[in-house]
Amino acid sequence: MAQYGRVFRAFFRNALVREMAFRSNFFITLLTRGFWFTVQVLLFDLIFRQVPQINDWNRAEYFGFMATGMLINSIVEACFMPNCARFSELIRTGDLDFALLKPIDTQFLVSLEKLDLAMTSQAGFAIGLLVYAIIQAGHQVQPLAFVMYVLLIFGAVLFFYSLMIALAATSIFFGRNQGLLDFWFYVTIFARYPSSIYSGSPTGEMVRFVFSYVLPILLVVTVPARVLLGMALDPTWLSGLTLLTAATTFFVSRMIFQWSLRHYRSASS
Repeated sequence: MAQYGRVFRAFFRNALVREMAFRSNFFITLLTRGFWFTVQVLLFDLIFRQVPQINDWNRAEYFGFMATGMLINSIVEACFMPNCARFSELIRTGDLDFALLKPIDTQFLVSLEKLDLAMTSQAGFAIGLLVYAIIQAGHQVQPLAFVMYVLLIFGAVLFFYSLMIALAATSIFFGRNQGLLDFWFYVTIFARYPSSIYSGSPTGEMVRFVFSYVLPILLVVTVPARVLLGMALDPTWLSGLTLLTAATTFFVSRMIFQWSLRHYRSASS
Protein backbone atom coordinates (compact mmCIF):
# COMPACT_ATOMS: atom_id res chain seq x y z
CA MET A 1 0.00 0.00 0.00
CA ALA A 2 2.90 2.36 0.73
CA GLN A 3 4.24 1.79 -2.79
CA TYR A 4 0.86 2.55 -4.32
CA GLY A 5 0.69 5.69 -2.21
CA ARG A 6 4.04 6.86 -3.63
CA VAL A 7 2.82 6.15 -7.16
CA PHE A 8 -0.34 8.16 -6.57
CA ARG A 9 1.69 11.08 -5.21
CA ALA A 10 3.76 10.95 -8.40
CA PHE A 11 0.54 11.09 -10.45
CA PHE A 12 -0.56 14.09 -8.40
CA ARG A 13 2.73 15.93 -8.90
CA ASN A 14 2.60 15.29 -12.65
CA ALA A 15 -0.95 16.60 -12.79
CA LEU A 16 0.03 19.72 -10.85
CA VAL A 17 2.93 20.37 -13.22
CA ARG A 18 0.61 20.04 -16.23
CA GLU A 19 -1.93 22.43 -14.74
CA MET A 20 0.69 25.03 -13.83
CA ALA A 21 2.17 24.82 -17.32
CA PHE A 22 -1.15 26.13 -18.65
CA ARG A 23 -2.30 28.42 -15.85
CA SER A 24 -4.77 30.32 -18.00
CA ASN A 25 -6.66 27.15 -18.86
CA PHE A 26 -6.64 26.16 -15.19
CA PHE A 27 -8.13 29.46 -14.02
CA ILE A 28 -10.68 29.51 -16.84
CA THR A 29 -11.82 26.06 -15.72
CA LEU A 30 -12.14 27.35 -12.15
CA LEU A 31 -14.26 30.27 -13.33
CA THR A 32 -16.43 27.99 -15.45
CA ARG A 33 -17.08 25.60 -12.56
CA GLY A 34 -17.76 28.53 -10.25
CA PHE A 35 -20.28 29.97 -12.70
CA TRP A 36 -22.04 26.60 -13.07
CA PHE A 37 -22.16 26.21 -9.28
CA THR A 38 -23.61 29.69 -8.81
CA VAL A 39 -26.29 29.13 -11.44
CA GLN A 40 -27.37 25.85 -9.82
CA VAL A 41 -27.65 27.40 -6.37
CA LEU A 42 -29.53 30.47 -7.63
CA LEU A 43 -31.95 28.31 -9.62
CA PHE A 44 -33.06 26.27 -6.63
CA ASP A 45 -33.00 29.30 -4.37
CA LEU A 46 -35.57 30.88 -6.70
CA ILE A 47 -37.65 27.70 -6.63
CA PHE A 48 -37.70 27.59 -2.83
CA ARG A 49 -38.79 31.22 -2.74
CA GLN A 50 -42.04 30.01 -4.31
CA VAL A 51 -42.57 26.73 -2.43
CA PRO A 52 -41.61 25.86 1.18
CA GLN A 53 -40.37 22.39 0.27
CA ILE A 54 -40.10 19.87 -2.55
CA ASN A 55 -41.54 16.54 -1.43
CA ASP A 56 -39.95 16.09 2.02
CA TRP A 57 -36.94 18.35 1.34
CA ASN A 58 -36.87 21.95 2.55
CA ARG A 59 -34.45 24.56 1.20
CA ALA A 60 -31.54 23.82 3.53
CA GLU A 61 -31.91 20.05 3.21
CA TYR A 62 -32.05 20.23 -0.57
CA PHE A 63 -28.88 22.32 -0.65
CA GLY A 64 -27.29 19.60 1.49
CA PHE A 65 -28.35 17.04 -1.10
CA MET A 66 -27.00 19.22 -3.93
CA ALA A 67 -23.68 19.59 -2.14
CA THR A 68 -23.44 15.83 -1.64
CA GLY A 69 -24.05 15.14 -5.32
CA MET A 70 -21.53 17.81 -6.36
CA LEU A 71 -18.91 16.40 -3.99
CA ILE A 72 -19.29 12.88 -5.35
CA ASN A 73 -19.26 14.11 -8.93
CA SER A 74 -16.15 16.25 -8.40
CA ILE A 75 -14.13 13.34 -7.00
CA VAL A 76 -15.18 11.02 -9.82
CA GLU A 77 -14.49 13.58 -12.56
CA ALA A 78 -11.17 14.66 -11.06
CA CYS A 79 -9.75 11.18 -10.54
CA PHE A 80 -11.43 8.68 -12.84
CA MET A 81 -13.28 10.31 -15.73
CA PRO A 82 -10.14 11.48 -17.66
CA ASN A 83 -8.62 8.00 -17.41
CA CYS A 84 -11.70 5.96 -18.24
CA ALA A 85 -12.48 8.24 -21.19
CA ARG A 86 -9.01 7.69 -22.67
CA PHE A 87 -8.91 3.92 -22.13
CA SER A 88 -10.07 3.22 -25.69
CA GLU A 89 -7.22 5.39 -26.96
CA LEU A 90 -4.73 3.29 -25.00
CA ILE A 91 -6.05 0.26 -26.85
CA ARG A 92 -6.12 1.94 -30.27
CA THR A 93 -2.58 3.34 -30.01
CA GLY A 94 -1.10 0.28 -28.32
CA ASP A 95 -0.12 2.19 -25.16
CA LEU A 96 -2.03 -0.37 -23.10
CA ASP A 97 0.85 -2.75 -23.84
CA PHE A 98 3.19 -0.54 -21.82
CA ALA A 99 0.70 -0.40 -18.93
CA LEU A 100 0.51 -4.20 -18.87
CA LEU A 101 4.29 -4.43 -18.64
CA LYS A 102 4.54 -2.15 -15.60
CA PRO A 103 5.13 -3.86 -12.21
CA ILE A 104 1.91 -2.46 -10.80
CA ASP A 105 -1.77 -3.36 -10.93
CA THR A 106 -3.01 -2.43 -14.42
CA GLN A 107 -6.43 -1.26 -13.25
CA PHE A 108 -4.86 1.07 -10.70
CA LEU A 109 -2.52 2.50 -13.33
CA VAL A 110 -5.10 3.14 -16.05
CA SER A 111 -7.64 4.49 -13.54
CA LEU A 112 -5.50 7.16 -11.85
CA GLU A 113 -2.61 8.06 -14.15
CA LYS A 114 -4.17 11.33 -15.33
CA LEU A 115 -5.79 13.62 -12.72
CA ASP A 116 -7.91 16.67 -13.50
CA LEU A 117 -7.00 18.93 -10.58
CA ALA A 118 -9.15 21.80 -11.83
CA MET A 119 -12.22 19.71 -10.98
CA THR A 120 -11.23 19.74 -7.31
CA SER A 121 -12.55 23.30 -7.17
CA GLN A 122 -16.05 21.85 -7.39
CA ALA A 123 -15.30 19.82 -4.26
CA GLY A 124 -14.44 23.07 -2.47
CA PHE A 125 -17.69 24.68 -3.61
CA ALA A 126 -19.62 21.57 -2.54
CA ILE A 127 -18.09 21.49 0.95
CA GLY A 128 -18.86 25.19 1.41
CA LEU A 129 -22.49 24.65 0.36
CA LEU A 130 -22.74 21.61 2.64
CA VAL A 131 -21.57 23.60 5.67
CA TYR A 132 -24.05 26.36 4.78
CA ALA A 133 -26.88 23.83 4.47
CA ILE A 134 -26.14 22.27 7.86
CA ILE A 135 -26.07 25.69 9.54
CA GLN A 136 -29.31 26.76 7.84
CA ALA A 137 -31.01 23.51 8.79
CA GLY A 138 -30.05 24.08 12.42
CA HIS A 139 -28.97 20.46 12.64
CA GLN A 140 -26.13 19.37 14.90
CA VAL A 141 -24.21 16.63 13.14
CA GLN A 142 -23.39 13.71 15.40
CA PRO A 143 -19.91 12.14 15.12
CA LEU A 144 -21.37 8.77 14.13
CA ALA A 145 -23.49 10.39 11.41
CA PHE A 146 -20.42 12.20 10.06
CA VAL A 147 -18.38 8.99 9.94
CA MET A 148 -21.24 7.19 8.20
CA TYR A 149 -21.53 10.09 5.74
CA VAL A 150 -17.85 9.82 4.83
CA LEU A 151 -18.21 6.06 4.33
CA LEU A 152 -21.28 6.54 2.16
CA ILE A 153 -19.50 9.19 0.06
CA PHE A 154 -16.65 6.75 -0.44
CA GLY A 155 -19.18 4.07 -1.39
CA ALA A 156 -20.87 6.40 -3.90
CA VAL A 157 -17.55 7.28 -5.54
CA LEU A 158 -16.65 3.59 -5.67
CA PHE A 159 -20.02 2.77 -7.24
CA PHE A 160 -19.75 5.37 -10.01
CA TYR A 161 -16.13 4.47 -10.67
CA SER A 162 -17.10 0.82 -10.99
CA LEU A 163 -19.73 1.66 -13.60
CA MET A 164 -17.22 3.72 -15.56
CA ILE A 165 -14.36 1.21 -15.53
CA ALA A 166 -16.68 -1.65 -16.47
CA LEU A 167 -18.00 0.37 -19.41
CA ALA A 168 -14.49 1.45 -20.41
CA ALA A 169 -13.34 -2.20 -20.39
CA THR A 170 -15.78 -2.97 -23.21
CA SER A 171 -13.47 -0.94 -25.48
CA ILE A 172 -11.26 -4.04 -25.66
CA PHE A 173 -14.02 -5.75 -27.65
CA PHE A 174 -15.44 -2.76 -29.55
CA GLY A 175 -12.17 -0.94 -30.28
CA ARG A 176 -13.56 2.46 -29.36
CA ASN A 177 -16.19 3.49 -26.84
CA GLN A 178 -16.98 7.15 -27.33
CA GLY A 179 -20.34 6.78 -25.58
CA LEU A 180 -18.73 6.82 -22.13
CA LEU A 181 -19.09 10.57 -21.60
CA ASP A 182 -22.67 10.49 -22.91
CA PHE A 183 -23.48 7.62 -20.57
CA TRP A 184 -22.04 9.50 -17.60
CA PHE A 185 -24.05 12.59 -18.47
CA TYR A 186 -27.33 10.69 -18.78
CA VAL A 187 -26.75 8.77 -15.55
CA THR A 188 -25.91 11.86 -13.50
CA ILE A 189 -29.07 13.63 -14.71
CA PHE A 190 -31.16 11.24 -12.59
CA ALA A 191 -28.74 11.49 -9.66
CA ARG A 192 -29.17 15.27 -9.48
CA TYR A 193 -32.52 14.89 -7.74
CA PRO A 194 -33.49 13.00 -4.55
CA SER A 195 -35.17 9.62 -5.03
CA SER A 196 -38.39 10.75 -3.28
CA ILE A 197 -39.02 13.32 -6.03
CA TYR A 198 -39.76 10.52 -8.49
CA SER A 199 -42.71 9.24 -6.43
CA GLY A 200 -46.36 10.12 -7.07
CA SER A 201 -47.09 8.44 -10.41
CA PRO A 202 -46.70 4.92 -11.86
CA THR A 203 -43.96 6.06 -14.24
CA GLY A 204 -42.17 7.94 -11.49
CA GLU A 205 -42.37 4.96 -9.14
CA MET A 206 -40.93 2.73 -11.86
CA VAL A 207 -38.04 5.16 -12.43
CA ARG A 208 -37.48 5.39 -8.69
CA PHE A 209 -37.40 1.59 -8.28
CA VAL A 210 -35.07 0.98 -11.24
CA PHE A 211 -32.58 3.69 -10.29
CA SER A 212 -32.72 2.84 -6.58
CA TYR A 213 -32.45 -0.96 -6.64
CA VAL A 214 -31.52 -2.13 -10.16
CA LEU A 215 -29.03 0.61 -11.08
CA PRO A 216 -28.92 2.41 -7.70
CA ILE A 217 -27.62 5.82 -8.75
CA LEU A 218 -30.35 7.51 -6.70
CA LEU A 219 -29.61 5.41 -3.64
CA VAL A 220 -25.89 6.21 -3.42
CA VAL A 221 -26.46 9.99 -3.59
CA THR A 222 -29.68 10.41 -1.60
CA VAL A 223 -28.80 8.20 1.38
CA PRO A 224 -25.59 10.07 2.42
CA ALA A 225 -27.42 13.41 2.43
CA ARG A 226 -30.30 12.07 4.51
CA VAL A 227 -27.89 10.48 7.00
CA LEU A 228 -25.86 13.67 7.51
CA LEU A 229 -28.92 15.90 7.84
CA GLY A 230 -30.70 13.55 10.25
CA MET A 231 -33.57 12.82 7.87
CA ALA A 232 -35.49 9.55 8.18
CA LEU A 233 -34.53 6.59 6.01
CA ASP A 234 -37.34 4.33 4.80
CA PRO A 235 -36.46 1.51 5.18
CA THR A 236 -33.85 2.03 7.86
CA TRP A 237 -31.37 -0.47 6.40
CA LEU A 238 -30.71 1.64 3.28
CA SER A 239 -27.29 2.75 4.59
CA GLY A 240 -26.09 -0.83 4.82
CA LEU A 241 -27.58 -1.62 1.41
CA THR A 242 -25.76 1.37 -0.12
CA LEU A 243 -22.36 0.23 1.17
CA LEU A 244 -23.05 -3.37 0.15
CA THR A 245 -24.08 -2.23 -3.33
CA ALA A 246 -20.87 -0.22 -3.75
CA ALA A 247 -18.69 -3.14 -2.66
CA THR A 248 -20.54 -5.61 -4.88
CA THR A 249 -20.41 -3.32 -7.90
CA PHE A 250 -16.68 -2.80 -7.45
CA PHE A 251 -16.09 -6.56 -7.17
CA VAL A 252 -18.10 -7.23 -10.34
CA SER A 253 -16.39 -4.42 -12.26
CA ARG A 254 -13.00 -5.77 -11.19
CA MET A 255 -13.95 -9.17 -12.59
CA ILE A 256 -15.16 -7.58 -15.85
CA PHE A 257 -11.93 -5.60 -16.20
CA GLN A 258 -9.71 -8.62 -15.59
CA TRP A 259 -11.80 -10.77 -17.92
CA SER A 260 -11.56 -8.11 -20.64
CA LEU A 261 -7.77 -7.90 -20.28
CA ARG A 262 -7.52 -11.65 -20.87
CA HIS A 263 -9.18 -11.06 -24.25
CA TYR A 264 -6.94 -8.12 -25.17
CA ARG A 265 -4.82 -8.62 -28.25
CA SER A 266 -1.56 -6.72 -28.08
CA ALA A 267 -0.93 -4.03 -30.69
CA SER A 268 2.11 -6.04 -31.76
CA SER A 269 0.12 -9.26 -32.24
